[in-house]
Amino acid sequence: MEALVVSAKQRIAELGRKMVSSGLVAGTWGNISVFIRQEGLVVVTPSGMDYDKIQAEDMVVVDLDGKLIDGSRKASSETPLHLAIYRARPDVTGVVHTHSEVASSFAVVRQRIEPVVEDAAMLVGGAVEVAEYALPGTEDLAFNVVAALGQRNAVLMANHGLVGVGATLEEAFTVCQVVEKCARIYAWSCLLGTPVLLPDEDIAKLSKVYRSSYGQKK
Repeated sequence: MEALVVSAKQRIAELGRKMVSSGLVAGTWGNISVFIRQEGLVVVTPSGMDYDKIQAEDMVVVDLDGKLIDGSRKASSETPLHLAIYRARPDVTGVVHTHSEVASSFAVVRQRIEPVVEDAAMLVGGAVEVAEYALPGTEDLAFNVVAALGQRNAVLMANHGLVGVGATLEEAFTVCQVVEKCARIYAWSCLLGTPVLLPDEDIAKLSKVYRSSYGQKK
């Protein structure tokens, strides 16, 4: 157990710096977690700490009920959101919440992001829907996000930001990167003309290909 927790803490610290350098968050906003499913433990970022300075030992470990298991820091205020996703999605072990500019713009106008490019269709598995607004850090927000997320891998939080999930932490981060890119392409396409959307059946096929045969054999 200890080795898995230590590894998760290190991976989160590294990804936090990557999240800042990629421009997906500014300051201390956003949050990251890893679910060690076989142990029933969630490793989550602390509240209000600079990602450029955060260290592995700053991470907080809780169980699926939110009970503190390890850590001297206060856990992210969005911990209930992360826990709700893990309870609802047995296929997910990584959650990344970002405030990227273009995706957040769609969240402000309450417009879903269509998967107009193939990598978004593969990774997300459909449109990025907008969860109904609720105050940050509340159980209402967690409920709304889980409802809007469904079985896809990304969801917008109205007037807030983006949540990406994945089978691994690294996949969840890639989801956030790809959704931001897709949002930018979709917005530009709307300015240039009328975007041509991928058929639903093709989106389903692309998602299935990604899950079943994309990449190298493990």
